[in-house]
Amino acid sequence: MTASEPGLLVLHAVRLLGFAPTAAVARRYDLDEGDTGELLEDHHATGWVTWSSFADSAGWSLTERGRAEDERRLAAELEAHPRGGVRPLVHRTYLDFLDLNARVLQAVTDWQTRPVAGDPFAVNDHQDLRWDTRVLRRLEDVGGELAPLAATLAGVLDRFGDYSGRYERALAQARAGDRLWVDGLGTDSCHTVWFQLHEDLLATLGIARGHEPRSHD
Repeated sequence: MTASEPGLLVLHAVRLLGFAPTAAVARRYDLDEGDTGELLEDHHATGWVTWSSFADSAGWSLTERGRAEDERRLAAELEAHPRGGVRPLVHRTYLDFLDLNARVLQAVTDWQTRPVAGDPFAVNDHQDLRWDTRVLRRLEDVGGELAPLAATLAGVLDRFGDYSGRYERALAQARAGDRLWVDGLGTDSCHTVWFQLHEDLLATLGIARGHEPRSHD
């Protein structure tokens, strides 16, 4: 298992979070907030990140130059891995992830909508507990299959090590009755964790969204 250097972790955290203040960037990889702030200022000086504010929120986001630099560093990290030749392993695991991806996306859709007579895309009002329970069980099944994939990735790069645990914690909150933990924005929901893992794999392998293979097809 290889630890990524802090400068890369900070840059990559901004990418995964999309838009976040310094404290959230530091929390993503359990980094010191002061050190994270200094690295963000360094990245800002080189044009890799930018600071902006909207209404009552403010945070960092990645520039196009920063996105390219992040991918360059991620590729170099794989190439220089002490075990050597780990990219094929990461790619195979990514293909396994794609086998699960459609199931998660469909489950989240079914959590948000519930067909009724005359409206196949009616908003789910969450009054049908059997419907919601079935969706949660499907997400639980995926969580069980995610665990070994995440363990394989974490065995290569330790920055992948928290995905399965985060997903399971979100599921536990959802099972306890807090529906936002399935698909909520601004929280570490199942959908948020899944989206970040997907983005992490794409960035690590240098694959653009829209140019992905169909799992193992």
